[in-house]
Amino acid sequence: MGRKYRAYPTEEQDKILTGWGHTVRALWNVALEQRVYLYEQRRYTLRSAEQCKQLAIGRGEIDWLADLPSECGQMVLSHLDRAYDNFWNPDHPAAFPARKRRGHRLSIPFKGQRVEVRKLNRHWAEVRLPKLGWMRFRLSRAIGGTIRNATVSRDGNGWHVSFGVHTGIKPEPPNEMPSCGVDFGVAASAYVSTEASPRLMPPSLTETEKSRLKHLEQKKARQVTYAKKHNGGKYGARLRRTISQIAKLRTRQANRRLDHTHKLTTGLAKSHGMVGIEDLRVKNMTKSARGTVEHPGKRVRQKAGLNRSILDNIPGERRRQLEYKTRLYGSALVAVPPFHTSQTCAACGKVDPASRQGCGRLFACVHCGHEDDADHNASVEIEARARRTGGTVTNSTRSVPRTRVPATGRRRMREARKPAHAS
Repeated sequence: MGRKYRAYPTEEQDKILTGWGHTVRALWNVALEQRVYLYEQRRYTLRSAEQCKQLAIGRGEIDWLADLPSECGQMVLSHLDRAYDNFWNPDHPAAFPARKRRGHRLSIPFKGQRVEVRKLNRHWAEVRLPKLGWMRFRLSRAIGGTIRNATVSRDGNGWHVSFGVHTGIKPEPPNEMPSCGVDFGVAASAYVSTEASPRLMPPSLTETEKSRLKHLEQKKARQVTYAKKHNGGKYGARLRRTISQIAKLRTRQANRRLDHTHKLTTGLAKSHGMVGIEDLRVKNMTKSARGTVEHPGKRVRQKAGLNRSILDNIPGERRRQLEYKTRLYGSALVAVPPFHTSQTCAACGKVDPASRQGCGRLFACVHCGHEDDADHNASVEIEARARRTGGTVTNSTRSVPRTRVPATGRRRMREARKPAHAS
C-alpha cells in the first residue's frame, strides 16, 4: 500500500532536494538517450546492471552526480527498466518511455533500508533520508506496516513524502453483496444501476478560481512573449511566480478530483459483490478533431471542450482504483465491451438508435415502450453484460439474464431496417 504525507523541509533541505530532483531528471534523460542510441546504432539492449557500473564511474568524475545519493541513481535506472518492461508487455497500456522536461514534477526515490521514521507526537513525525538528515512531515494517518521504499516529490502545493508499505493485508473472500453496473459519463459523473439518482462530481474549481486561472494563463502568455522578444527566452522572476500560481490552482483542482474519485470507488467496492464498467479506450475518445491542412476538422473547439470534460472525470484512474479496491474488499471488477450500451434497451434487449434521440437524458425504447434515464438504462445494460461475462451473481437488479443477439447480428438487423437507396 502507498502512504503519502505533506513534508516540511527546512530552507537548506529545500535547496538540496530541488537540486537532487533536477539531477534525477537529467540522469533519467541521459540513461534513456544512451539506451535509444545503442539500440538504433548497434541493436544492443542496455539494462540497468551495466548502467549502474557506468554510474559509479560517473560519480567519481561529475560533482553534481556525486552529490546525489548512490541508491537514488540506482533506483532511477531500475525504474527505467520497469518502464521498458511495461512498454514491451502487450497487455500493459504503457507507451515508450518519455524524456522528462524541466517543468516535470520533481521526484527523488529512496530505498526502504536507508529510510528511518520516528514519531514526534500525534500529528507530526520525522523521516531520516541519506545525506539530508531528519525532515518533518505531517502524520495525517498511521503508516501501518514495514517501509519498503520512499519517494520525496514536489507539486504545486509543496513537498510530499510517500512510502511504499508492506501491510500484510490479504484480499478478502467474496462478500456476497449485490452486483451493480456503473456508467461513467460527463453530464452524470457516475450512474449506478442500483440507485435512482446519479452521483455528480462537485466542481473541481469555483467560479472565482476559474476566473483567476484564466487571468493567470493570459498573463503567462504575455510574459512568455516578452521573454522571447527581450530576454532571449530566459524566464524571469515574475514569470516563474505566475507559473507557480498556476501550478497551485491546478494541484488544488487535481486533489479535489482525486478525493471524489477515491470516495466513489471505495463506496462501490465496499457495497457491491461485482462492479461492471465499460472497457473504454480513453485515448481514442479524446482525440483531437483538428484534422490536417488538406482535410481540416469540424467543430474543433466543441470537441476540445468535450475532451476536457471527459478527462476531468478521469475514467482511467477510476478503473485503476477499482481494480485494486475490489480485491481488497472481496468484490470483483468486470469490464465489458462498450458498444451500443446507450442504444440498447435494458428491458427487451433490442438495439435501435431511434430509442436515444440526440444526446438527451431520456431513453425511450421504440419497440417495448420502456422509458428511463439514458445513463441509468446504460448502467443496467452494463450490469447485465458483466453478469454474463463474470458469472452469475445474486441480488442483481436484473434477476433473470436475457438472451441477447450477438453484436454482428445487431448490426445486420439495424442495417436491414434502413431503406434501400434507389440506384
